[in-house]
Amino acid sequence: MSEQLLAVREGGILRLTMNRPQKLNALTGEMADAARSAFEEAGRDEQTRVVLLTGAGRAFCAGQDLGEEGVAPGSDLGAVIERHYNPLVHAIRTLEKPVIARVNGIAAGAGANLAFACDLVVAAASAQFVESFARIGLLPDSGGTWMLPRLIGHARAVGLAMLGTPIGAQQAYEWGAIWKAVEDVGLDAECDALASALASGPTKAFGAIKSAIAAAWNKDIDAQLELERNMQRMLGATGDFREGVEAFTEKRAPSFRGE
Repeated sequence: MSEQLLAVREGGILRLTMNRPQKLNALTGEMADAARSAFEEAGRDEQTRVVLLTGAGRAFCAGQDLGEEGVAPGSDLGAVIERHYNPLVHAIRTLEKPVIARVNGIAAGAGANLAFACDLVVAAASAQFVESFARIGLLPDSGGTWMLPRLIGHARAVGLAMLGTPIGAQQAYEWGAIWKAVEDVGLDAECDALASALASGPTKAFGAIKSAIAAAWNKDIDAQLELERNMQRMLGATGDFREGVEAFTEKRAPSFRGE
């Protein structure tokens, strides 16, 4: 693992911390590749049941480090995106386990879109999200043009992308871009409680929920009903379903094993 990305697993929770606080955790190819590898490994590791992504220091992620070699004007930015950013976003979106973004400060450019790629975003009240691409003559990448209209609608997506206007955590919550905005002092407690709840939940069901909702954007109702049938058939054979039903009938809390 790179020094630019810290990875610690505690029980079923894998905590990934972007670790360039002196640069507001600006992304490099090394950091993006390390994060992609970590998410891919999380998919293979049966002990990992939820991933929490955050940034060290006072920022979540300020986007691409423009001082890095290969991103200067005239460079092939498409090659950088294809090599580093697209695989990372793909790894987050296709991981069949919940991913939480703990947004502790500024989330700008690709940093904002990495947060939006996660399943549940919890942001400190002081945090801001900004699609800063147009300010330097670019368009939102890292899935931004795909996720923004789905999260907040066409008009707001276009406005944020063209104007680069920062929005605070509360506004992002009100627009439906994030799961929750909390007071700064409560961020850790909120994220820890959410991660613990997900880590003790029915992991296979969470993965199926994530996959089914993602698939719904590209399917008609009949195709989606078939998908739900097939996934429910699979989940009905799991130990977690058996445990859930037994716990319900016995009027106790279930003890899911993620199986």
